[in-house]
Amino acid sequence: MNLTRAEARERAALLNVESYDVTLDLTRGEKVFGSTTVVKFSATAGASTFIDAITDTVRSVTLNGVELDPAEVSDGVRIQLPNLAASNVLVIDADALYMNTGEGLHRFVDPVDNEVYLYSQFEVPDSRRMFAVFEQPDLKAAFRFTVTAPSHWDVISNSPTPEPVAAGSIEEGGAASTWDFEPTPRISSYITALIAGPYQSVRSELTSSDGRTVPLGVFARKSLMQYMDAENIFELTRQGFAFYEKQFGTPYPFAKYDQLFVPEFNAGAMENAGAVTFLENYVFRSKVAEALVERRAITILHELAHMWFGDLVTMRWWNDLWLNESFAEFMSTLAAAEATEWKQAWTTFASMEKSWAYRQDQLPSTHPIVADIPDLQAVQVNFDGITYAKGASVLRQLVAWVGQEQFMAGVREYFNKHAWQNTELEDLLSELEVSSGRDLKEWSAQWLETAGVNTLRPEITTDDSGKITSFAILQSAVPEFPTIRPHRLAVGFYNLDAEGKLVRTHREELDVDGERTEVPELAGLERPALVLLNDDDLAYAKIRLDEVSLATSKVHVKDFTESLPRTLVLASAWDATRDGETPAREYAELVLNNIAYESDSSVVLVLLRQLATTLAFYVNPADRKRLTLAAADRLWELSQSAEAGSDAQLQFVKAFALHAQTEAQLAAVASLLSGERVLDGLTVDADLRWELLTSLVAGGEFGQPEIDAELERDATATGQRAAALAQAAIPTADAKAAAWDAVVVRGDLPNATQQSVIAGFNRVHDTALLEPYAAAYFAAVEDIWTTRTHEIAQQIVVGLYPSQLATQSTVDQTDEFLKALGTDSPSLRRLVLESRDGIVRALKAQAVDR
Repeated sequence: MNLTRAEARERAALLNVESYDVTLDLTRGEKVFGSTTVVKFSATAGASTFIDAITDTVRSVTLNGVELDPAEVSDGVRIQLPNLAASNVLVIDADALYMNTGEGLHRFVDPVDNEVYLYSQFEVPDSRRMFAVFEQPDLKAAFRFTVTAPSHWDVISNSPTPEPVAAGSIEEGGAASTWDFEPTPRISSYITALIAGPYQSVRSELTSSDGRTVPLGVFARKSLMQYMDAENIFELTRQGFAFYEKQFGTPYPFAKYDQLFVPEFNAGAMENAGAVTFLENYVFRSKVAEALVERRAITILHELAHMWFGDLVTMRWWNDLWLNESFAEFMSTLAAAEATEWKQAWTTFASMEKSWAYRQDQLPSTHPIVADIPDLQAVQVNFDGITYAKGASVLRQLVAWVGQEQFMAGVREYFNKHAWQNTELEDLLSELEVSSGRDLKEWSAQWLETAGVNTLRPEITTDDSGKITSFAILQSAVPEFPTIRPHRLAVGFYNLDAEGKLVRTHREELDVDGERTEVPELAGLERPALVLLNDDDLAYAKIRLDEVSLATSKVHVKDFTESLPRTLVLASAWDATRDGETPAREYAELVLNNIAYESDSSVVLVLLRQLATTLAFYVNPADRKRLTLAAADRLWELSQSAEAGSDAQLQFVKAFALHAQTEAQLAAVASLLSGERVLDGLTVDADLRWELLTSLVAGGEFGQPEIDAELERDATATGQRAAALAQAAIPTADAKAAAWDAVVVRGDLPNATQQSVIAGFNRVHDTALLEPYAAAYFAAVEDIWTTRTHEIAQQIVVGLYPSQLATQSTVDQTDEFLKALGTDSPSLRRLVLESRDGIVRALKAQAVDR
């Protein structure tokens, strides 16, 4: 199943694929569907190759009119094709399996009305689970889908949905119809799509820059459609279209644009050409933090950017996946900041994306942005903070270096030259060199081909009057990744104004290069209260504050008038905590003292997550319970004093419920759930009820009867997953054993339910409940990796690693496992190594906190 880059190159040299004609029968019951594929392709005469097809049964294989024996040529994963002609027609008639893992063609039954919903998810190598295909991005072709399904369904693909034709009746009852779609343009197989079921939709349209009318659709399950705010999604889509068509100089390349919110989705979204699928969490049935609304907006813009970068022009092989994702990540933030209501998008980017990138870049598995991807398993674990967030950060640095207009001019020429083709990094860089006049080879070597993050510190001397006599920026790197890089950045000076607010009084933008960069322009100026390196967050580097600035920040971080510099200062404090440079309890105190003054919802969300991590992993274990209980009390105070109905109020209540443990704290949670206690403006709706109930379950106050009663009240798919999480959070040995058995032993849970059970299993106030499972994890994990699908296995490998047992014993057990594993399963090795690093970092931080 694990296609290598060498095999893909060899096959691409042999073949040119013209078209696929795929006929699917979705009326054959709940296990399998019929899949017949007709492929037309040219080849080197006399050569042999294979086509990818993960099947339940192969009934027939016909190559150029000659019947091949399925038993001889098919192994259930590949079908061998011997003695090819110069021009070939291949026909494969097979049955394929529905999946419940979020890979291939996923089948879901809505518990509200028992209706069946299907959707496809093909990135990286899973179109082969729906039809026979040469599964690699550089073998583009036209795809035509003909689909027979129940007549009351809607069937959506990349091409506009045709009028269905009656196709008789289904054995279980009901009528069937057939939808015959027009062929797509030449695209890669991983962005083809099929979404089918009684989805409901809202329709609209827009006018493209070339004058075409582009139909728009927003889809969701019947039971969720009442919560869909389609007009907001259409508005964002129109803003994105206008921005991208202008920036890219290329009209939208497809015939229509549908956005479909589908159940049990593994990722945030997927850029299928003209038929983007999204996580159902983006349909808000309860009040959510504004951070999630913003995340949805960024995701909508991210996937829309892919219609050009990724779908119209596609990477040749997965080593350039980073460029796909980084470009979409950068452009979606730029579009949000410049073309939508989310003007503070770069603050969110600094808080969320960059913190992810810095974390990933300090793991033992870090890698250059242009990663070596020898096979499919390597790319599947590479959807990481380097590929998305560091890549986007470095693109932002490149834009600052060459200029935004010059950057976009190069991108326009890139689309103009390479539409409907496959490219490599050099194709883009060569256009950017022409448009900017900059030589990017050295830039590429330093930024894209090396790993690791640099740290920048100011070195300031002053005279007796407080005037700066010299100012330098010192750059360092860790020994494992010693590259010292060039940075385009700004230095900001901040002082307190008459109202006690921290305002910027000077800004100096410059190029930093080498281990020491003198900044003579700042000599002679008054030393400010706070010096901020990388002001405006143009560069990708960790920053440290000088002693005077650090002292100012501890008292006045809440007094910044802008959210971005405040976020950068807090990010610096977080880095220092994670790196074991400052005691973790100081960071917890910094967050709790200042979070009430934060106006950006996404920043509040990130700070509360970092607070939880600090309390669970970084503080001295002997003080953990006391500090956690104190933090919970502070969060309850913040919940009560927050503005009625505010975003902060909702986030503080959820954080309080997460940390509540004492009798008094759990009584406060229970009073909110029962309605005995009311916080003005706080609606205790379905999703918040589950969070409060789970808090009481984890605290030992509630159990199975209360979970069952709540599930009866909310008998939806969301309710079922919340109940599964709560059940696994019951603080008894029996409940943990049952959760472990469901995930590790039986292994039959759908992807989304498994994820909930793993989260509940880890929801403990007393980690002794998890101690029996450390050895069990290492005994089971290798078999899980080899026998489960990638998504399911990765959830388990990462989710059940004994991270909460942050002791030397866990490190030792991990090392024994890795030694026994050897060089086998490099992707499994990487995931376990990353988890081990979390414990090593925690132990270092705990030692400092003591």
